[in-house]
Amino acid sequence: MSLTWGSVSGWWGPVCLVLGLLYAWLMYRKPVQLVKSMRYILFAFRAIVVSFLALLIVSPLVRSTSYQPQKPVILIAQDNSESIKLFGKGSLALGEGWGEALKKELGEDYEVHAFHFDKDLKDSLSNKFNGRQTDISNALHQLNERFVNRNIGALVLATDGLYNLGTDPQYEARNIKTNIYTIALGDTVPRRDLIISNVNYNKTAFLGNDFEIEILAEAYQSNGENMQLNITQDGRQVHSQNISITSAAFKKVIPVKLNADKKGIRKFTISLAPLKNELSVQNNTETIYIDVLDARQKILLLYDGPHPDLSVIKQSIESNKNFEVKTSLVSDIAAVKLNDYSLAILYQLSANSYGKLQNLLQSKTPVWYIAGTQADINAFNNAQKAVKINAGGQEVQETFAQPVSTFSAFTLTDSTQKKLSKLPPLVAPFGSYVASGTAAVLLKQKIGNVETNYPLLAFNDEGGRKSAMLAAEGLWRWQLAEYREFGNHRALEELLSQTVQYLTANANRQRFRVYASKNVFDEGENLLLNAELYNDALELINTPDVKINLKSQAGKNYSFLFTRSGQSYQLNAGTLPVGEYTYSATTSNGKQAFTANGQLTVKQLNLETRQSTANHQLLRTIATQSGGQMLLPSQINKLADMIRKNENIKTVVYEDKRYSDLIDVKWGFVLILLLLSAEWFLRKREGEI
Repeated sequence: MSLTWGSVSGWWGPVCLVLGLLYAWLMYRKPVQLVKSMRYILFAFRAIVVSFLALLIVSPLVRSTSYQPQKPVILIAQDNSESIKLFGKGSLALGEGWGEALKKELGEDYEVHAFHFDKDLKDSLSNKFNGRQTDISNALHQLNERFVNRNIGALVLATDGLYNLGTDPQYEARNIKTNIYTIALGDTVPRRDLIISNVNYNKTAFLGNDFEIEILAEAYQSNGENMQLNITQDGRQVHSQNISITSAAFKKVIPVKLNADKKGIRKFTISLAPLKNELSVQNNTETIYIDVLDARQKILLLYDGPHPDLSVIKQSIESNKNFEVKTSLVSDIAAVKLNDYSLAILYQLSANSYGKLQNLLQSKTPVWYIAGTQADINAFNNAQKAVKINAGGQEVQETFAQPVSTFSAFTLTDSTQKKLSKLPPLVAPFGSYVASGTAAVLLKQKIGNVETNYPLLAFNDEGGRKSAMLAAEGLWRWQLAEYREFGNHRALEELLSQTVQYLTANANRQRFRVYASKNVFDEGENLLLNAELYNDALELINTPDVKINLKSQAGKNYSFLFTRSGQSYQLNAGTLPVGEYTYSATTSNGKQAFTANGQLTVKQLNLETRQSTANHQLLRTIATQSGGQMLLPSQINKLADMIRKNENIKTVVYEDKRYSDLIDVKWGFVLILLLLSAEWFLRKREGEI
């Protein structure tokens, strides 16, 4: 512990000492009754007390230094996916307690943490091997985030190298600044097996049209034989063909043209007839679901001039095949039949353009208004009632999206909300923003690090006519950033698709509507449904109860009651078994009874069966680039010795310096109290008091 003066001059130290000596001298130069030695003792006590009190007034800083040793952290991450159990001979060689055995061998000099993973990272090891998806990159990313700024000595990664979610693990492994020791599970020797490794298809088709799917079929150790491909639609065979296998490691993309002859969600089962002595028949079958639609809803996107946002809006909305977007300059509006469109999107229009669209603005067609740096703000404020923007000049501000948890008009997935909050800022006019009392805000503005109540994306419903308002431009930034970070555009597509779906939901003036967040859910995914009820004045209400019954093909019923959320209803039905379900929802308003029907599908995940040959080359690359080593399960007993001999894995001692005011040092007050008490006692004894 030491004294540091900070911004105060160090000369104040001697001054405080002189002040203490001078005060003590003035006090004890006269008393002749005191013997010389006693006078010197009392002089010293008083000088120390006064000097210390003077230092307290000057208030220097006390610096204390401590040293904290941090053991090297050893992380263990074991693959818990189905492919390990289905195709991995080496997985059992690790044994159930291999993690604990490694921890015991390393001893007290290391801090060991064990995890298992499939699509997510979970605490402790597991030997169930029941994960339906594998995301190695995500597991590495979560470990890196969880142990940031820790002394990570080594990462032990036990997997077969097969993944079906996320990006290439090699890139994420580079972000972990430590040695990675990979345990190569599974079998790299191709064995006799037929595999449907991938199916490319559009999730929607239109009634009466032909559509094409592409099947990637693989065959190993079956040269000279034939594989028979069969496709059934809802149990009825619609295609069959034979393919000659011409090599020991055979791969072929098989295009197949099918016909959408029946409306609704159609189930297509693609299968390869098993061969004798085949390794596994679980990867011979793949099931896909295609939503056959009657017709698309048309969306009109109007603008004054070119902008990169326009193509992003069109692409994102059309990712939902229920919608078709037509773009048009406002100057060409005379050639557009407005009655053909279920929604109009007005992108950064001028006052003159708003004047040309009075017929549209006075109609019942839902409108989505988008502002930005090129929009006429006064005309924008006059055209819609959801949000008012008070912007005086041409200045702009960058604003991040901040999802509002209480928004209830429709549901965005948790992953989409998290992504939206991390995307780069949009550009909005500089000023203040006020949402009307009837507006529902989905996204608020976050300016820098300041969370505001300014609406970024809001919705309004007046007499059954829905509208939306987006206050900023720059959606093209979101598209590029999301693809760079996550390799897809799902969050942006979901946001725009759900927005358009909500705005067009009442285009046919249905009084009661129930719809799922999507038609096909993956196995293990929560089923999310929304419901809307309108009164005679087409105003959104949620006073009556809404009940729903889901019925599986096997005849099992699942009954739920919707919860009220805002002015509408929401239901999280949790997870349901794989299969196809029909649902019937009922409610009443006064004497009027309403019913809404629909269907949805819970799709089985067969991703783990699509690959049977382990990818040890990936594990060798990850280990080599990190300075580690790849081991086989039979070599696991060497791992502890490798870690102990690695000179890069050692205890790190951190120096911790802390500064506090002298007045916060408790022993200083104790010292003053003791000295003053001792001085009083001695003076009392000598008759000076």
